[in-house]
Amino acid sequence: MKTTSFPSIGRRNFLGTLGVAALAGGALPLTASAESRKGRLKQALCRGVFKGLKIDFDGQCAEAARLGAYGIDLVGPAEFETLKKHGLIATMVSGGSGIKKGINDKANHAEIDPKMREAINAASAAGAPNVIALAGDRQGLTDEQGLENTVTFFNNIKGLAEEKNVTICMELLNSKVNHPGYMCDHTSWGVEVCKRVNSPRVKLLYDIYHMQIMEGDIIRTIKANFQYIGHFHTAGNPGRNEFDDTQELNYVGIAKAIADLGYQGYIAHEYTPTKEPLETLEKMMRLCEV
Repeated sequence: MKTTSFPSIGRRNFLGTLGVAALAGGALPLTASAESRKGRLKQALCRGVFKGLKIDFDGQCAEAARLGAYGIDLVGPAEFETLKKHGLIATMVSGGSGIKKGINDKANHAEIDPKMREAINAASAAGAPNVIALAGDRQGLTDEQGLENTVTFFNNIKGLAEEKNVTICMELLNSKVNHPGYMCDHTSWGVEVCKRVNSPRVKLLYDIYHMQIMEGDIIRTIKANFQYIGHFHTAGNPGRNEFDDTQELNYVGIAKAIADLGYQGYIAHEYTPTKEPLETLEKMMRLCEV
């Protein structure tokens, strides 16, 4: 793959004059840009925040750039050129593992390993920082068995991640509401994997919504385990929607705590809007602009 780069500074020069993508019913007014996004955190988006808008991925990228996002999560090489066109990066690349069929089971390693290696190589060539990994369902495995299998998988692939300067981020998900049976459902389990693998390129994707359901105590947990966290996802709880005043999570406080730790990675919004998507997104990004 041809090596490309995605400069985050240069794109600010043209975003001020970037027009809003044409939407059904007319154009929306320009309300923000990367130039005006002054917060300490580098914010990114998942495509679900655009739910309800009749725009394609190119239009989503245009809106992401206009609103000051650095990139979009959970994408693959097919989307890289469109991201580059809008001055964005792939902030989290799909890695080939699944929520049900993941790396905690040795029976899945032969299938997932080449897919993740391909994702790491593609991410490195495109200047993308992260590849996602999913632990998988327990399916009769004890937590210790799954942990050992997960460590084995990462030990076999961490050398490539280190060589390519790509971080593999294993996502923490809740097993109480959304993903019954998912093994990496507590921070302590994920941290133990990271400790045993002992690589700067194997970390956790700390999903704030999911961990609020399983553990709560969000800020204290982030501070205690910060060295093992490589990426964040946001959403309100309950409901996994925007985090407004109907929700129990204080994202201004959480974002400030993360920024105060000197976090240099990305925090990606993964909620589903219940109101006008672009207005909602602007408000959510403002809340995290600390």
